[in-house]
Amino acid sequence: MFFQHVYDETLAQGSYVIGCQQNGEAIVIDAKRDIDTYLEIAKKNNLKITKITETHIHADFLCGSRELAEVTGAEMLLSNEGGKDWQYEFQHTGLKDGSVIKLGNISLKVMHTPGHTPESISFLLTDHAASEHPSMFFSGDFVFVGDIGRPDLLEKAAGIKNTMESGARDMFNSLKKFKALPDYVQLWPAHGAGSACGKALGAVPSSTIGYEKLTNWALRFKDNEEDEFVKTLLMDQPEPPKYFAMMKLLNKTERPILTEVPKPAELTKEQFLKAYKEGVKILDTREKEDFAKGFIPGSYNITGNKSFSTWAGWFLDYKEDFILIANENQIEDLSRKLMRIGLDNLAGYFKDIKETGLNLNQVETVGMDELKNKYVNNPEIQIVDVRGAAEFKAGHLAGSTNVFVGSLPDQLEKISKDKPLIVHCLSGARASIANSVLQKAGFSNLRNYVGGMQEWTMAGNPVVKEI
Repeated sequence: MFFQHVYDETLAQGSYVIGCQQNGEAIVIDAKRDIDTYLEIAKKNNLKITKITETHIHADFLCGSRELAEVTGAEMLLSNEGGKDWQYEFQHTGLKDGSVIKLGNISLKVMHTPGHTPESISFLLTDHAASEHPSMFFSGDFVFVGDIGRPDLLEKAAGIKNTMESGARDMFNSLKKFKALPDYVQLWPAHGAGSACGKALGAVPSSTIGYEKLTNWALRFKDNEEDEFVKTLLMDQPEPPKYFAMMKLLNKTERPILTEVPKPAELTKEQFLKAYKEGVKILDTREKEDFAKGFIPGSYNITGNKSFSTWAGWFLDYKEDFILIANENQIEDLSRKLMRIGLDNLAGYFKDIKETGLNLNQVETVGMDELKNKYVNNPEIQIVDVRGAAEFKAGHLAGSTNVFVGSLPDQLEKISKDKPLIVHCLSGARASIANSVLQKAGFSNLRNYVGGMQEWTMAGNPVVKEI
């Protein structure tokens, strides 16, 4: 049997290529949209991709199953579980609980595992050439290493009412199926640490059923503790990125197919200034330190690191064009990150903002000692903590207000333009995004505490906790 785990660190997303070397066929599970990775793996290992499948209708990335099927002609086998409202709306072969996908000497048995979503399925793999006992379990967003999938995304991200608690109760029952699997079976989930599809995902890529039974918090509840399980599961889940609702839609319905990584054009000064004056959104992908020294008024600072696509998904509209401030050697990487969440309206990039001739803004900063001695718990100063709600509850500065950076454009009324304002996060990255959002919205008396809570707590300064 051939097996390769493909891991996208930018979205903490795992996909899988499994092949029967005897007949040369392969299946891909939960493909990312830049499919050249799978084509190269198949070619290198003399395999032909004949089947493609998914564990569920994903919310956090645009699944590349249709791109891969377009290029390879492979059969798409997708869940038909969950009822009529949870069906894929394009041509595919349906899978139900107990269905079996055969690939030479390999079989993948389908297990319906609702909870994260109603249509969620998992795959129990048996390599019959080696043993009649199963060896791998591909759990999607059902069970992670150290955690389980969150059931609140449909309600919080997609706006589908009254699905959180029912999803949590479905999850409780699905976990009974998981507990019945043999301890020796390997667990291979669809996400790792950093994903917003859970709240405590482990950093290692895989585990075993037995180890999760011993260590995973969600598997410690007894059969008579369902209500406590539901309460714990729904508590302190991270804010779901704004783009999740669009991913749910695009992964379920017909959409444009993009089989190659886009190659956006470098704009001339004249082209850039024309677009800027017309109001095209500008994403400055430089590091926060460089952005602070000088940036184009109205631009957003979303650094081109592994979190780039997530934050871009918070602040870009899927119907609007946008331009990147980036170097040429970054563009392929950034294009991949954008296409993985379906942000295809990239109108080009521009390298050097100094060449525009525009008057640049700067980010004013405040140090820890000044903050501590002058501004903490000072009613004349606003301190806005742009971390997530759970982070804020775990410890924050006295007198500070929590406004999560992703929802900041929709909550500007919580912040006064009449008072001096200090913004901070954990280590400065989210504060830089927030600063750019606030400056664009007309806030002028604004400073960043760049050290953030990381510096503050390491220095032994006091924090307020909400338990």
